[in-house]
Amino acid sequence: MKKNILISVYDLEIGGIERSLINMLESFDYEHHNVDLLVFSHKGDLMGLIPVQVNLLPERKKYTVFRKSLRQCLSERNLMAVAVRLLSKVIAKASSVRKKLKEGPGYIQMQWESRLSSYYIRGPEKEYDLVISNGWPHDVVLKRVKAKKKLAWIHTDYSMLEINNKMDLKVWSGFDYIASISEACTESFLSRYPVLKDKIVQIENITSPEFIKKMSRAEDTPEFSKTFNIVSVGRLSYVKGYDMAVQALKALHGRGMTDIRWYVIGYGGYEQELRDLIARHQLEESFILLGKKSNPYPYIKMCDVYVQPSRYEGKAVTITEAQILGKPVIITNYPTAQSQVADGVDGRICDLSPEGIADAIHLMYQSLDIRNALISNLEDKDYSNSYELHKLYQLIPSTNNKRKKEPLYT
Repeated sequence: MKKNILISVYDLEIGGIERSLINMLESFDYEHHNVDLLVFSHKGDLMGLIPVQVNLLPERKKYTVFRKSLRQCLSERNLMAVAVRLLSKVIAKASSVRKKLKEGPGYIQMQWESRLSSYYIRGPEKEYDLVISNGWPHDVVLKRVKAKKKLAWIHTDYSMLEINNKMDLKVWSGFDYIASISEACTESFLSRYPVLKDKIVQIENITSPEFIKKMSRAEDTPEFSKTFNIVSVGRLSYVKGYDMAVQALKALHGRGMTDIRWYVIGYGGYEQELRDLIARHQLEESFILLGKKSNPYPYIKMCDVYVQPSRYEGKAVTITEAQILGKPVIITNYPTAQSQVADGVDGRICDLSPEGIADAIHLMYQSLDIRNALISNLEDKDYSNSYELHKLYQLIPSTNNKRKKEPLYT
């Protein structure tokens, strides 16, 4: 008898969490599992990559509000969402003033929106053997989906997030299991929430080398200039460190390496600030924002070096994807970097600074031997890990194992 699983995600816009989900769905055992997919908002270039075996649940209007503006909510006459948004904004702003948050009140506002919305949004009527909350918002899945067991996934370095930890702990405590993508992510999470140690299950991001290689051949070759080409993939945000990348490229041009071109695939709220920085350093022809690409793999395949200049990450999906495509990678020395790259073996870890990034690129630029040695090491490594899904299957309870009803938290 097949087990029934529900997986939730907010949308399928281009991002590491979303691409990791697509890779997982590509590798799922559909012979023994029925998989329903709850996408809160049916938008994003990855919607077309959902495998045919997956049952995509219909979109519900109330589920789509989390990333809509107040103006949008008002125009749709979703008054409850407007009230939740305004109240969350007031509470988050007060928290930001009190704690002097570096990244502003955004994350705390999201927490309150998720929590307050969970009181009025209804979940599917069906009961599942296992529900997987693959990403925010977790509250709705926790309180409005019926399941024998519930699992939530952590994808980032929690020691770096500026959030309301007391509120966050209440949410995580309600899940039966918490899946972590790496030991480093587990350590950072437990540094905040040591009482949740027994709930942690380490399940790495599922990668499908065959799928990634196939996608890298799916489009015409991108028109790169005949220069030294760098590619980075990720949302345009402060966290991803693209401001340091611009400064690094300026430094490299100052060293005479003016034939370097840096291409960034992604979008986000940091775009205008980044464009202003590019213009200030007169790098419009060299640091190129390509915007959204549903399939970044042909671009990665054609680059000389893949660079991830982030300030922090959990375990970046794009780094593994670049390694699968045989590309030398450079990542900054954020707290979890050692869990993803063996420095000098399958990539290079540089200082988390513009100078550190510039020095690492300079070395790669000058030495074809170093690049070829890294590429050779990558070719000897097997990146397929669909076996990780067996850890997930083992969490599914037997038919007679009923989940106890829990009261709503206050």
